[in-house]
Amino acid sequence: MSVDVEEWFQVGAFERTIDKGDWGTLESRVADNTARVLDLFAAAGVRATFFTLGWVAQRQPRLIRRIVAEGHELASHGWDHQRVFTLTAEAFRADLARARVALEDAGGVAVGGYRAPSFSIDARTPWAHDVLAEEGYAYSSSVAPVRHDHYGWRHAPRFAWRPRHDAALVELPVSVARIAGRHVATGGGFFRLLPAALTDVALRQAHAAGQPGVFYFHPWEVDPGQPRVARAPLRSRLRHYSRIDAMAPRLAALLARYRWGRTDAVVAGLTP
Repeated sequence: MSVDVEEWFQVGAFERTIDKGDWGTLESRVADNTARVLDLFAAAGVRATFFTLGWVAQRQPRLIRRIVAEGHELASHGWDHQRVFTLTAEAFRADLARARVALEDAGGVAVGGYRAPSFSIDARTPWAHDVLAEEGYAYSSSVAPVRHDHYGWRHAPRFAWRPRHDAALVELPVSVARIAGRHVATGGGFFRLLPAALTDVALRQAHAAGQPGVFYFHPWEVDPGQPRVARAPLRSRLRHYSRIDAMAPRLAALLARYRWGRTDAVVAGLTP
């Protein structure tokens, strides 16, 4: 079970609508939203991984300390949600370093896991896993083996794999359902907008293959009261706001149906 911790205005849907220079002027809701998520996990007895932006960790150290204190894994989501395929290898390395410092300073724990913003490690970034391995990360969960207009590496392995034969780094893709020969995305907005049974298909297929299921969502997805960005494109608004009021009860039901754990523990239990 994983949570991508970012503000409501830092999402890919608004990256061309809301300027990063304006982030500091916008209402911060990430602490309250993540607190709701932590309460959901506590009620279900679930430990999860929180892939957190360094930008958030620097500004919300109390939230980061609560995540760690309640037994969850703190992992990196990069500094400020810059997609990896827009960076050079050296810029990516710098982004990783800046985020790691902020996360470890706030949480007081070592960070060994990474998820790329918007699953932006793909065929355009052949160097990304090399950089992660060189920087000492144990695993990445940055690949979505689907075809999508914003991201996706549809020819990537569906389950856990080692990007480099000479490094221990594991890539643990998010779970997809294989239906009629195609990979269908689950988690996040797909979980809100599509039938919940689709996520069950993806998880059961993973289990049948002897593999862990990997689910993700965002704290802003449990926040029906968040501001509306009227100037954003219609498609972006539909993706971002649709069925947000149904997300919390759907999550509670999903948490109850399966046994969930932290990503680092799941990776440690994988067969080499």
